[in-house]
Amino acid sequence: MSEYVSSFMSHVKAKNQGEPEFHQAVQEVVESLSIVLDRYPEYRSSKILERMVEPERVITFRVPWLDDQGEIHINRGFRIEMNSAIGPYKGGLRFHPSVNVGILKFLAFEQVFKNSLTTLPMGGGKGGSDFDPKGKSDNEVMRFCQSFMTELYRHIGADTDVPAGDIGVGGREIGYLFGQYKRLKNEFTGVLTGKGLNWGGSLIRPEATGYGSVYFAAEMLATRNQTLEGKVCLVSGSGNVAQYTVEKINQFGGKAVTLSDSNGYIYDEEGIDAKKLAFVMELKNVRRGRIKEYVDKYPKAVFTPLDTKLVHNPLWDHKAQCAFPSATQNEINAKDAETLVKNGVYVVAEGANMPTTLDGVKHFLDAKILYGPAKAANAGGVATSGLEMAQNSMRLPWTREEVDQRLHMIMKSIHKTCRDVSERFGTPGNYVNGANIGGFLKVADAMMDQGLV
Repeated sequence: MSEYVSSFMSHVKAKNQGEPEFHQAVQEVVESLSIVLDRYPEYRSSKILERMVEPERVITFRVPWLDDQGEIHINRGFRIEMNSAIGPYKGGLRFHPSVNVGILKFLAFEQVFKNSLTTLPMGGGKGGSDFDPKGKSDNEVMRFCQSFMTELYRHIGADTDVPAGDIGVGGREIGYLFGQYKRLKNEFTGVLTGKGLNWGGSLIRPEATGYGSVYFAAEMLATRNQTLEGKVCLVSGSGNVAQYTVEKINQFGGKAVTLSDSNGYIYDEEGIDAKKLAFVMELKNVRRGRIKEYVDKYPKAVFTPLDTKLVHNPLWDHKAQCAFPSATQNEINAKDAETLVKNGVYVVAEGANMPTTLDGVKHFLDAKILYGPAKAANAGGVATSGLEMAQNSMRLPWTREEVDQRLHMIMKSIHKTCRDVSERFGTPGNYVNGANIGGFLKVADAMMDQGLV
């Protein structure tokens, strides 16, 4: 079967040249699935995996917009509609200069498995633009979003494709996008998730990815009869996911000591308590400032600027028991993984998408730590987006407690699936295999039922 994996990956790389993140995401899944394809050869003969790695649709378009000085700019817009076997395409929009087709294909591919694990009827998709909202005025962001949606609206809908936010796309951007969709279609539908609470949004949606990753970590710890109480936690990032990861860690009695952004990271040995977290939220969400300002307010903390010459990330070089990578892809390499394990970390729950390289993942698995891969541990965000879709369909909002309870139950269910499936296929405790195989089986069976489409 390793020969099959090697042959399959050669084919994927030849067909999708210059897309290393996509190759990485596919390889991790294919290596897990070799056990399944051995046991159930019908998936191989039906070319299920070959069909899964090929998007059902790739949409690319230009986005012209005007800045405040009257100058014209042209960006690229994308939407990857990856797989709709179990429901309408579902996945975020990312606005960041690094966005390209390869990155979005990796994210859309991961989304297929993640959405399958949530137990909700959602297919996988992803989209975005190489537009950078940083440093832009609200009016510039609005004009860009309106231009972006003027093309995207033709391809999405409540029962077709339901985008959400991602890096660079928060409540402000979702609002502008939704307003333009409503204007063009003359209808008020749940076509975007992450909406404002006054116009169709769900309580707990902003918190969901961060809360979910902590719920997943708590479930992993429970298998060793432990809790997060008193655990020191390393958290990367300082956006939505990182902020609410810290909030839930605090509620569970843990202590988060790090946060970061693209300029560097802060280390606060005393812990980032509720008061300090409120400062971070105001800094990042309202003033859109940089994390280094944290040490101006709390001088006992230490700021370490980003050093691009380093082949490792010093944020992970602190004594701790838990790590929550919540920034971006490939922020933990093999050296970082080795450092984390050496410093006492035995719980890793990924809040970002694919934050660990393949070599890093291998190190975690070899060390037999509690390692929750992104497609399982960070599925809380899209799960709550699915709950928002359900509320929109019913025209009824749920209470904060009800949504949080449903989110908690979904994360427990995802953990149980990963654990049970990994045992069923002879690799107990391997959450990577559990997540990949568990996500695959549901989608693969739906594709088999629906014929060659």
